[in-house]
Amino acid sequence: MATYKGIQGTAVTNYAGDKPGVVDGEVWYDSTAVAFKYQYPNVTSAGAWRTGNSLNTGRFYFAGSGTQASSIVTGGEPVPSKGPLSESYNGTTWTETNDLNTGRQAHAAAGSSNTDGIVFAGYVGPPNTAATESWNGSSWTAVNSMNTARRYLGGDGTATSALAFGGFTPPDNAETESWNGTSWTEVADLNTARYSNGSAGADNTNALTFSGNPSPGARQLTESWNGTSWTEVGDLNSTSTSRGGAGDNTSALAFGGGDPNTGNTELWNGSSWTETTNLNTAREGGASSGTATSALFAGGTPTPQAGLTVTEEWLGAGQPIGAWSTGGSLNTARRLGGGVGTTTAALSFGGSIPPSTAVTESYDGTSWTEVADLNAGRQELGSAGTQTAALAIGGDPDTAAVEQWNNTSWTEIADLNTARRNAGAGLVPAALAIGGYGGGSAKALVESWNGSSWTEVNDLNTARYGNAAFGTQTSALTFGGDPVRSETESWNGTSWTEVNNLNTGRLYLAAGGTDNTSGLAFGGYTNVPPGSSTGNTEEWNGASWAETSNLNTARNGIAGDGTTTAAIGFGGTPPITGATEEWNNPSNVIKTLTD
Repeated sequence: MATYKGIQGTAVTNYAGDKPGVVDGEVWYDSTAVAFKYQYPNVTSAGAWRTGNSLNTGRFYFAGSGTQASSIVTGGEPVPSKGPLSESYNGTTWTETNDLNTGRQAHAAAGSSNTDGIVFAGYVGPPNTAATESWNGSSWTAVNSMNTARRYLGGDGTATSALAFGGFTPPDNAETESWNGTSWTEVADLNTARYSNGSAGADNTNALTFSGNPSPGARQLTESWNGTSWTEVGDLNSTSTSRGGAGDNTSALAFGGGDPNTGNTELWNGSSWTETTNLNTAREGGASSGTATSALFAGGTPTPQAGLTVTEEWLGAGQPIGAWSTGGSLNTARRLGGGVGTTTAALSFGGSIPPSTAVTESYDGTSWTEVADLNAGRQELGSAGTQTAALAIGGDPDTAAVEQWNNTSWTEIADLNTARRNAGAGLVPAALAIGGYGGGSAKALVESWNGSSWTEVNDLNTARYGNAAFGTQTSALTFGGDPVRSETESWNGTSWTEVNNLNTGRLYLAAGGTDNTSGLAFGGYTNVPPGSSTGNTEEWNGASWAETSNLNTARNGIAGDGTTTAAIGFGGTPPITGATEEWNNPSNVIKTLTD
């Protein structure tokens, strides 16, 4: 057989005839398979949380069910305004669906996807409720109620086999009820009554509950359900309440929590808990779903209470994940420069040290080397092209000048029709200059380069500068810009169309991408909090932006280029830096080999 590299589990037979061999973090197989995903070494070693697209409505003390790629969340604080709300997740975006019949908070849910599930119990403001509703993928239907009304309970399972346990009636409750798809039956109680307990479970014969109020011991206590009774098992390492949970009684994840607020995450192996990578946003009372290797946590609240829209996805150990790593630093630290190329062949030119500079440097994947300077020093310039064929477009002070790089030197070529700075640009030899600032105002102007001259084409819908862009002359995307914009527009070669916004509005950011269906946005200046730089990175899939792993160094005025698979970012401020980071996302790389 031929030898292939691939993600573990993709190939059909094992390396060396019996088991996979691991070489430098890569899994090798002998296989007759002809297609697989190529695995680079940057996989999650202990599991990691990445940020996904936000909920439409921020809330807390609500419930979720399903999987990381197919889930539904309902209700939330406060009742009644958020109590009936329902949103469905497809692994990328949240969509509002039909409301619950009975709005509620502090309830529980069970289900296997965003097309089936049940919600039960909770608080209707006041009193508690025992109401149960069933979801068929399009609407909620009232079904048989629980035997005991309560709130802040644990619950998990499927739409036809679920378990509800604990809660607050008042007082603290130890009761457990089993759902068979038609009705609830009281079964054996918890050993310790509690509420605000976390939960995980596969069905009404397999469940786990952990943490809770009010006693200090209950906040770490874990109990396992075998279909007949509860057994006390290994305690959590950390004390908390209102935690999220995913998995079952042999493999589970507990995350977040309150009193105090935490992002702590722990992994259950069937006998004990191990602390692992924390949530990016510490919070309690969110909606959770999924498994110990692929979980989802949406919404929740920090302290003081405020409904959040943040969504985080858990990637268990060994899964490929996009990440930024440190590369060689520029010889001349700068901000607001131009940049093109890839992680192994990039070009940096111009920028501000201060003052404005003409310095040009070339990157070989390891280090930067100074090469021939621009003819005129400038900052806030647009850039397009590759390491061997690039354009430096406009700049500050407002100029229409354009220079072309031939891998040896810069040559002045035909000017823009309108002098400006901070214009997003595209690829060479068919480039676009998009937006910018000139004559005292932001511009919606777009000019197209045919290799010898610039021609004005259809304007943007929204004038802006400090925006980023990627793509080609017939398929491009631009986004961000002043004043801290999130608006995104897509170009089809003829006109611009407004599409889904960035999750984080910003300007002076960098980007890389191939066309209007795939790209990356990173860094920039944002108003969250006001007047700060960000390391936030977002990936565009042709329809929406999803947050992913941040830059290691937050900055604005960063230059960069590349693709969703391999991008590069360098320079920026504050403070002014020459730091270079390289993006590698193995999950986006597909290789096909044939025997």
